[in-house]
Amino acid sequence: MPFGLCNAPAAFQYFMDEVLRGLLDTICMVYIDDILVYSRTLLEHVEHVREVLGRLQQHDLYAKLEKCLFHMPEVSFLGYVINANGFQMEDDSSLCLQSEPPRAFISDFTSNLPPVCFPLSSQIPRSVCSESCPPGYRKAPIEGRPICCFDCVPCAEGEFSVRTDVENCLKCPEDKWPNERKDGCIPKTIVFLPYNDVLGETLVFAALSFSIATAAVLGIFIRHRDTPIVKANNRELSYTLLAALMLAFLCSLLFIGRPGTWTCLIQQAAFGIIFTVAVSCVLAKTITVVIAFNATRPGSRLSRWLGSRVSRSIVLLSTLGEVTICLSWLLTSPPHPGTDTQSETGKIILQCDQGSAAAYYSVIGYMALLAFASFVVAFLARNLPDRFNEAKLITFSMLVFCSVWVSFIPAYLSTKGRNMVAVEIFAILSSTAGLLGCIFCPKCYTIFRMDRNRIEHLDLKCNL
Repeated sequence: MPFGLCNAPAAFQYFMDEVLRGLLDTICMVYIDDILVYSRTLLEHVEHVREVLGRLQQHDLYAKLEKCLFHMPEVSFLGYVINANGFQMEDDSSLCLQSEPPRAFISDFTSNLPPVCFPLSSQIPRSVCSESCPPGYRKAPIEGRPICCFDCVPCAEGEFSVRTDVENCLKCPEDKWPNERKDGCIPKTIVFLPYNDVLGETLVFAALSFSIATAAVLGIFIRHRDTPIVKANNRELSYTLLAALMLAFLCSLLFIGRPGTWTCLIQQAAFGIIFTVAVSCVLAKTITVVIAFNATRPGSRLSRWLGSRVSRSIVLLSTLGEVTICLSWLLTSPPHPGTDTQSETGKIILQCDQGSAAAYYSVIGYMALLAFASFVVAFLARNLPDRFNEAKLITFSMLVFCSVWVSFIPAYLSTKGRNMVAVEIFAILSSTAGLLGCIFCPKCYTIFRMDRNRIEHLDLKCNL
């Protein structure tokens, strides 16, 4: 732009003010074509210079390299020498002032005036009608007042200022947050559910206790495998179900601790597959009970379906569907570690991003479908004779299981941070404990009551 044109300097100054809007009086100042970038540290200065150059590039403006100075501890700008200690006039300018003869001051002209003509003060008049805004605040114009009058407004949430009388505050980086005075940024608090926390230790203790209890029940069933009550409840399915319940308790430990690549990759898949095996075993048990009762009727052809072949097929086919969903999930859009910087103020939540929400809900939905089918079949078979009363136990256990997971959804969506992980772990532990307690505790009681763990006693109950 030729600066000899009328109003060219003013127009160019206005243009540069628009180009650097938001950065002026914060990290830089500009006078026509002279730009001064200032910072407190070298690292901040590199970022500030990059930001100013980016603004110039956006507006197709170019700086002549021969006239540019970078990373200078001291610089001359508009007749002043500016450094970390402040600013002072250049030597040439100060010499010119010192060589000037003394001038007359106001007092020389007012010595003979009457007192009524003395509105003048001995103090230097102020150019503004407000106090300076300290760091952490910004200037806000007052409507209807002169431009030199302003209010000092605290920087907004997530913003800070390091100089006085700034017009705009700066935003902190994603991983930082303003301090209490909002005159600088500090690292955000990293949040996850650790093992050494009280909540983490409690959940670990509960998971290990339940898994040990499940292992003890499995040992009892293996030790008394030849008793009528164990035989009548399909030993193979009972062993598989107990092993799945024990792994379900242990898989909750994958959700505790700092999220990593491998833990995020396998935690949801392991949870879905293990729970599918457990629920499919319950479904196979329920179908076996119904087949066993109907096979006792005269002329029934269902006796050929009795045995372990049907139950194995149900478990394998049901689990194969969940495995297929999990494999497609892991191959197309696997879960991975991620961060959440928006849910809680001043905190970075470490969590596992699901990768594909559709795949995640497909895993949960498939498991819920099997649980609902098990509940419906067990409910329809609840009125079978006492000899086949396992259907009643399964009905109650699946009612507890479904109730836990139905109440889990609103609780999970209403929590944030590590409490969200704790809610999911609690749902895993409580639903698994419900299956263990409702199905196997009555059987363990019958096993230790030798007078009831006899085929004669079961036949007597059936006849009554």
